[in-house]
Amino acid sequence: MNAEDLYQVDEEYRNSIATVDQKGKRIWIYPKKLKGNYHGWRIAVTTFLLGVLFAGPFLRINGQPFLLLNIFERKFIILGQAFWPQDFILLAITLITFFVFIILFTVVFGRVWCGWMCPQTLFMEMVFRKIEYAIEGDAAAQRRLDKAAWNSGKIAKKLSKHLIFLAISILIAHTVMAYMIGIEKTWSIIQHSPKENLAGFLGLIAFTGIFYGVYARFREQACIAVCPYGRLQGVLLIKDSIVVAYDWLRGEPRSHLKKKKSDVKSGDCIDCKLCVHVCPTGIDIRQGTQLECVNCTACIDACDEVMLKIGKPKGLIRFASYNSIKDGIQKIITPRVIGYSVVLVLLLAVLSFTLATRSDVETTMFKVPGTLYQRTTDGYITNLYNVEFINKTFETISLEAKIESPATAMLDRVDGKGVIIPGEGMARGIFFIRIPEADVTNARTVVKIGIYQEGRRVETLNVKFIGPVSRSTDLKR
Repeated sequence: MNAEDLYQVDEEYRNSIATVDQKGKRIWIYPKKLKGNYHGWRIAVTTFLLGVLFAGPFLRINGQPFLLLNIFERKFIILGQAFWPQDFILLAITLITFFVFIILFTVVFGRVWCGWMCPQTLFMEMVFRKIEYAIEGDAAAQRRLDKAAWNSGKIAKKLSKHLIFLAISILIAHTVMAYMIGIEKTWSIIQHSPKENLAGFLGLIAFTGIFYGVYARFREQACIAVCPYGRLQGVLLIKDSIVVAYDWLRGEPRSHLKKKKSDVKSGDCIDCKLCVHVCPTGIDIRQGTQLECVNCTACIDACDEVMLKIGKPKGLIRFASYNSIKDGIQKIITPRVIGYSVVLVLLLAVLSFTLATRSDVETTMFKVPGTLYQRTTDGYITNLYNVEFINKTFETISLEAKIESPATAMLDRVDGKGVIIPGEGMARGIFFIRIPEADVTNARTVVKIGIYQEGRRVETLNVKFIGPVSRSTDLKR
C-alpha cells in the first residue's frame, strides 16, 4: 500500500468555502485564543513590522521621506530617492522584479507572507482580535455574547470594542495618508478645519471607513474572496513547496483518545479538532493545502500542545512539503525554482544598471508647433524649439545646453536667460538653433546637444533640424 492509499480525503470540501453555508449565508468565525512558540514569534514579528509601519512617515533619509507614494502628484520617494512619471520604466522593472520575487518566494515557502507579514493579517489577528479577546473573552464567550439578549453588559462590551476598533482605524487611515501625501500635509489637515482641505478630510473619512469595515465585519473574507495573491497561490504551489502541512502518514487513521483500541493501529491524530477551532479562516488543515490557508501557524501551536499532553512528539502539523512528508526528503532546489531564480537575477541586474545610469535631469526638446525654418539676413537657417527641463533632485540646479555637433551650429535661448530649475520642479523655455545655410545639406539634419551641470555632461539629446534642400540635391535623390 503506497502513501496516497493511507490518506483518503473527501474532495467535496473544495467545492465550498468554510465561511459560507449551503444557503450562501456567511458563517461567522470564532477562532480560539492562541498560544504557543510560533504565536510568540508572530507577536515579536508583528511588533517590529507595525513599529516600522507607524514610524515610516517620520523617518528621513538625507532630509527626505523614507517612503512616499504620492499618486496624486505622481511623485514617489523610495529610500530617500525621488522617482517621477518620467521614471516609468524604472517603476515597471521594479514591479516586475517584485512580482517575480513573490512568485519565487511562494513556490519555495508557500503563503508565509500572508500569515506573518501581510498588514491585513497582522492587524486582524494580532491587534483587533486581541482586543476582542480582552473585551469579549475567548471563542465560546463570544458565541454566548452574540446569542444573548441585548442588555447593559452586552451594549457596554460591544460599544467599547467598536469604539476602540474605530480609533485604531482612524490611526491607520492617518498613517496611510501620511505615506501618500507626506506627514507634513497630513498634520496640516489634522490641525485645520475640514473646510480648509475638504478633499483631504474626505479621504481620511473614506480610509477610516474602509479599515473599520474590513476589521470589524469583513475580516477573513479579504483573504478568502478578495486577495488576488490567494488565488495566485493555486497555480504557484508545487508539491515541493514548504507550507503548513498535516503529516497524514503519522496522523492517520484518526482515533479519539478514549476510543483507541489496542488491537488496532491508529495514528497520532486524536481528532480533537483544535486545529480547526483556532484557524482564523475556518479550514481543516488535515484535508490538505487549501487556498484559504494563510500559513499563520495557529494550527501548529494547537496541535503541538495536544501532542505534548498525550506524550507524542510535536510536528504532526508543521512546515513541510507534500513530497517531504510522502518521501521523507525535502527538496528546495527544483527546476522551477532555478528558472524563477535566473529570471529574478536578470531582472535585478537590469534594475541595478538602470538605477546606476539614471540621470537626475530629464530634458525634452521639440520644434515649436506650426513652424518650419527661417532664413536670416546674415546667411543662417534657424529652427525654434520648445525645451522642458525636469529636476528630479531636491535642490535647485543650474544647467547649460551646448551644441556637440555639427560644429558650426549655435544654440541660444530666446529670452537670453540661463537655465535654473528649482528642486523637484521644472523649467521651460524657447530656444533656437541656427546653422549656416551653406552647411545645411539635408532636409533633416540631426543636431546633437549636450546638457551640462557644473561642467559635467548629464544628458545628450538628438534633435531634428529642418532646412531647405537645393534643387541639385533633389535631382540627385
